[in-house]
This record gives sequence, structure tokens and C-alpha cells, in this order.
Amino acid sequence: MMKNENMSIGFIGAGRVGFTLGRYFYEKNLKLSGYFSNTYAHACEAAEFTHSKSYRTIKALAEESRIIFITVPDSCIYDVYLQLREYDLRDKILCHCSGALSAEVFEDIHSVGAYGYSVHPAFAVSDKKHSYEEISKAFFTVEGDEEKMQDIRELFDKTGNPYQIMNSENKYKYHLSLAMASNLTVALYHIALRLLRECGFSDFSAKEALNPLFLNNAESIVSNGCINALTGPIERNDLSTVEKHLSVLDDEEVLQIYKLLSGVLTDIAKDKYPNRDYSKLENLLRTGEL
Repeated sequence: MMKNENMSIGFIGAGRVGFTLGRYFYEKNLKLSGYFSNTYAHACEAAEFTHSKSYRTIKALAEESRIIFITVPDSCIYDVYLQLREYDLRDKILCHCSGALSAEVFEDIHSVGAYGYSVHPAFAVSDKKHSYEEISKAFFTVEGDEEKMQDIRELFDKTGNPYQIMNSENKYKYHLSLAMASNLTVALYHIALRLLRECGFSDFSAKEALNPLFLNNAESIVSNGCINALTGPIERNDLSTVEKHLSVLDDEEVLQIYKLLSGVLTDIAKDKYPNRDYSKLENLLRTGEL
């Protein structure tokens, strides 16, 4: 694909994702056309950062781009697409970067001779000026038209990122998986901080206590897998400790979270120790009583 000089990549949206992908593609020697944003100053900033051009109209960007990345909030993707449909999109490749939405948001795209894809990095883009330095580690998922899929494959063959082609019906389950591994851990860490504050810890000392545990456990999961990383009272089948945990949880929502997640951990523990009897622990988590 990149042997074709007409395969310039343009961006509609100059936020964190647009900045990051644009600079990353530039660093990988992919040809960029540039940026359009509703705020022209933002497009100029992104263009300067990526050594590309800024455009005052969507039409101008579309004319000079073969691949167009729509890097706007999910709720705006369809509206941007409707604007693009007013111009010549023949043989253009449109990509959005939503983890949840599929390429079906580009409804009736074949009627204008274009091809639609969702291209999503499993990566938290937290800083528009620096995240490009880390996104080489990101895993991407791609979903959309089969006809031009080879062009998308060649793009990621050029960057070197691992990627997975997936079906549109699995997008929400895929996105849920990422939320479980990323966003929901924020909630668990927040609960853990709150419990330590209730024990008299300051914010600083609570984080000092939790951070090594949190980071080492994450590294162990990544390196060794869930079964081998599992430790603690559930793994040990420690009924007394679990019973005491249940007795001090006076927040009903947190209590239910503890029971549900401990049930999942029990299933993992049973896989780790198939000859160990966890039935009493399962009953304790279910009923709250030994």
C-alpha cells in the first residue's frame, strides 16, 4: 500500500488520538496529508506536531487524503461521516477509532464508492504530545470491508503493531473486555484506597501501601497468567479470613462486589488446585455463613 504516493493519511479531529496516531505514523514514515478540526488552531497545532498540513475545510482534506481517520468522540463520528458524504469519496478508506462502534456506523458507504473500517488501539491515549512514544506496544483491532482490508493490513505491517481482524458483532464484547482489564480496575483501586482511609491511612500512605502490590500483581498476571498469579485467602481456601472480610464490609455494594469477584477467584483456584475442596468457601460467599 505505502508504495503508492496517493495513499496519504488525513485526520478529522485534532485531539489526543489524532495527535498520537498522526505523529506515530509520521515516525513510521507513512505519508500524511494533514488535519481538519472545527477549531482551525487545533488543526494547525496537530499539523505542526506531525509535520503535515492543516485544512480549513473537510472537503480540502478529503481531496488530498486516500485514508481518512475520523478521530472525534464516538457521538460525533456519524455526523462527520454525513459531512464527508457530500464530497467525492470514490475509492477512499474511512476509519474511525472507536472501541465500541463498528464500521456499520458508515451506513450505505458503498453507494458513494468508499470503504469503512473501525481501527482501535487497545491503549490508553492519555497525553496528546507523548503517547505516540508508547503506542508501538499497542495491540490494534480492525473491522470492516473485506475488499480493502489488505490496505489496512499493510499499514500495520509497516508500523509493526500486532493486530486482529474481528467481526462487527463482537465489537461490544471486545470493548467490554478492555473495560474490565482497564477501567474497572480503577474502581477496585478506588475502593481499596477508601478502605485504607477508613483504617486511618492518609492518601499518601495508602498509595505507598497499595502501589507495589498493585503493580507487582499486574506484572505477575502478564508474565505468569491468572492461575499462577493468584494468591491470597481465596487461593488458600482460608474460610476464617474470608468470613472476617465479609463481617467488616458495611457497604452493601462493595460487599456484593467482593462476593462476586471472590466467586470468580474461587473458580480460578479450583483450576489451580483441582483436588482441593472449595465447596464451603463457595457456600460462605453465597450465603455469608459457614
